Amino acid sequence: MRIENYISDLLYRYECVTVPCFGSFITQHQPAKVHYTTNAFYPPSKSIAFNEQLKSNDGLLTKYTAEVLGIAYEEATGKIEQAVLGWQKALAQNQKIELKNIGDLWYSDEQKILFQPSYHINYLTSSFGFSSFVSPAITREELKKEVEILEDKAPIAFTPERRKNLSYLKYAAIFLLALSAGTVGYKFVDLQQTNQVQVAQQQVQQQIEKDIQEATFFDTTPLEIPSITLKLEKQPLKYHVIAGAFRVEENADKRVAQLKQKGYDAERIGENKYGLHQVTYASFAEVPEALSFLRKVKKEESPEAWLLVDEID
Repeated sequence: MRIENYISDLLYRYECVTVPCFGSFITQHQPAKVHYTTNAFYPPSKSIAFNEQLKSNDGLLTKYTAEVLGIAYEEATGKIEQAVLGWQKALAQNQKIELKNIGDLWYSDEQKILFQPSYHINYLTSSFGFSSFVSPAITREELKKEVEILEDKAPIAFTPERRKNLSYLKYAAIFLLALSAGTVGYKFVDLQQTNQVQVAQQQVQQQIEKDIQEATFFDTTPLEIPSITLKLEKQPLKYHVIAGAFRVEENADKRVAQLKQKGYDAERIGENKYGLHQVTYASFAEVPEALSFLRKVKKEESPEAWLLVDEID
């Protein structure tokens, strides 16, 4: 039986699909990206990784296989076990296992399972219909030389500095010229009036410029800004590191109390389909945190701990 077909179906809906006694395939969201060498654009996707340490049966793959084939849960368990034995035998013979639409598995020199994911399918459902594409590079004209040429040809205007007051020597010279021509009275008075008009115009212009510089263009009246209340939705804790499952409810409560004394954020998370009360060391919203904590618990507390993932509605 090719159970990779059922694993592939579940990777669309779940972030962790465990193959009992073999390992787990884990997906993680990847944002859209651009390959700057080939100018290729790629939509958001899910990357696939393999962790051979997560081998405990969480029932997800077995239950789905039983539903698809219309067989009993125990029979589906046996079929998966046979498939896993075939994989292990192939790896022991240094053969590469090719899982369609998932990736390739093989043994390293240190007898560790290596995994190369397949990129033929995007398991991120929100990216359905999106495909990668190549766009030609954007070329921009170099206008620096043209700008320099225009700057060289642009006329340069000089604005002479305006004098605020005429010197007394200029007044004396004008007076002497007018006196020698015999028109001292008329011309001096006329010139003085003209100069007074010019001085008045300069004073008005200076006052306007001063008013503009001192003008305030922004209303400094303090504004009353209404307060904003943000309501943040807490992410659901759907990854549970299981410490055990108990038939008797009191035993489950005792286990929770023991773990809390050791500093764990333990609690009961309800009954499973077999009527057992499940106790968790802690629960998490993100799979990387859950996996890191699981490895720590396996090393320091109990190697029998395993990860339970809530079904997504």
